[in-house]
Amino acid sequence: MRSISPTNRLRRQALMQLASLAGLAGSSMLAPWAQAATGKGKQRIISVGGAITEIIFALNASNDLVAVDTTSNFPESVQKLPNVGYARALSAEGVLALAPTQIIASEDAGPPAVIRQLTSSGIPLAVLPAHHKFEGVLDRIKQIGELTGTQAQAATLTQSLQQEWSKVRAPIEQRKGKAPKIVFILAHAPNQIMVAGRETAAHAVLEYAGASNALTAANGGNGFSGYKPLTPEAMIAAQPDIILVTDQGLKASGGIESVLKLPGVEQTPAGRKRRVLSQEAMLMLGFGPRLPSAISQLDSAITRAMQA
Repeated sequence: MRSISPTNRLRRQALMQLASLAGLAGSSMLAPWAQAATGKGKQRIISVGGAITEIIFALNASNDLVAVDTTSNFPESVQKLPNVGYARALSAEGVLALAPTQIIASEDAGPPAVIRQLTSSGIPLAVLPAHHKFEGVLDRIKQIGELTGTQAQAATLTQSLQQEWSKVRAPIEQRKGKAPKIVFILAHAPNQIMVAGRETAAHAVLEYAGASNALTAANGGNGFSGYKPLTPEAMIAAQPDIILVTDQGLKASGGIESVLKLPGVEQTPAGRKRRVLSQEAMLMLGFGPRLPSAISQLDSAITRAMQA
């Protein structure tokens, strides 16, 4: 008897379970979602990553979406779609049970074992990094246009974003004077207060907005990479002019007053002048088609804060 791999067995069980739920077990006819899984009918796309989902909507390909992850919260209509869970904690069973014909994911998707299972299932899986660069956003748009058959829309969107990006970045690049120093705090859970170093979306966003990451500037422009726990010593040494958080982090922390009481913040210019800014997480850190708007909004907020 020919053996069946665990992954293929998992996929088969998921499809059989759905067929059973639809009352089609043992039938020679398949429901539309099962036809899609066998290569018939329109695409059934699962998007993992808020920016990926935003691009799919921007390309008018959302009719092919059958599910998204929890980071997909824009546009508002996306909330009507089934959800496969948090991008970094996917379940192979949950994804395969939806019988996708294409999975499109950001580089944050995981865990690695689940990604390997999905890859082995035979369902096309495209992992699209952005590399925390505007050019990475354009690459994603081009790739998603090819995956969804919307190349013309992708070309139009790319041209529009390039024009918007040039308009946003020109005055920032021409600005003279010392860049404001900012510390980005990730505080989506009370027991997980982290700060951003180099090679993070937050670091890239700060530089695009004409600011400097105070935590790396305090170390001669080098500093650490990724995220690490907030310590009062690092905060005091950095002496940021502004503290930046996400809207979600601000809410989880208990508001501006709570952020100002985080370790070391009171001993900084940001703390003394109560300069705390926030922006919606996916808008700021997602590196999707709203990136030019995010940088424009952040630049304006920083300018107002420094003048106050």
